[in-house]
Amino acid sequence: MTENRPRLEGTKIAILVTNGFEQSEMTEPRRALDEAGATTHLVSPAGDEVKGWQDADWGDAFPVDVALDDASTNDYHALVLPGGVINPDQLRAEPKAVRLVRDFVIAGKPVAAICHGPWLLVEAGVVDGRRMTSYHSIRTDLINAGADWVNEEVVVDGRFVTSRSPNDLPAFNEAMIRQFAAARELVVA
Repeated sequence: MTENRPRLEGTKIAILVTNGFEQSEMTEPRRALDEAGATTHLVSPAGDEVKGWQDADWGDAFPVDVALDDASTNDYHALVLPGGVINPDQLRAEPKAVRLVRDFVIAGKPVAAICHGPWLLVEAGVVDGRRMTSYHSIRTDLINAGADWVNEEVVVDGRFVTSRSPNDLPAFNEAMIRQFAAARELVVA
C-alpha cells in the first residue's frame, strides 16, 4: 500500500502535542510523513521535551521542535492532532493551542486528528456540519458540537481526516498523506 503513497517533499507539518499524548498516535503518523518526504515539527507549550503515554504508563520523551508561542499557521502546510486522553484535554484548555487549530481550519489547511484529538476541533468551534469519527467516548462531544459522528476507521470530510484509535493508524496514515499531498498547492510563507 505504501509503494503508491504520494510524496510530500517540501511539505511542512506541525504536530501539536503536550505531555500525555498517545505515543503511537504521534510516532507512527510522524514516521509515515517523514518517509513520504515531509518535514515534521513537534509543536508544544510544554517546554523542551514532551512525554508520550504508552501501555497505561508514561512513555518516551521527545524533543520539542517549536514552542507553541513561536508556532504560526503560515509556517506549515498541515496539522496533526494525536490523541490520548491527557494530551488533548490539556491542549483544549490552552487558548494559544485552540487558536492555532482554528487558524489552520480558517486558512483552509488540512487537519488530521485521531482518537481524542478531535476534542481540540470541538474546542476551536470548527466541527459543525462535518462528518467525523473519534474515540467512542467523545462521540457525544462531537455530536453536541454539530458533527455527524460515524463509527468508521477513517473519515475524510473536506480537509479533515479523523480516525478512532491506534488500531486505525494504517488507514489514518494513508488518508492523511493523500489529503496532505492534495493540499500541497497551499503556499508556505
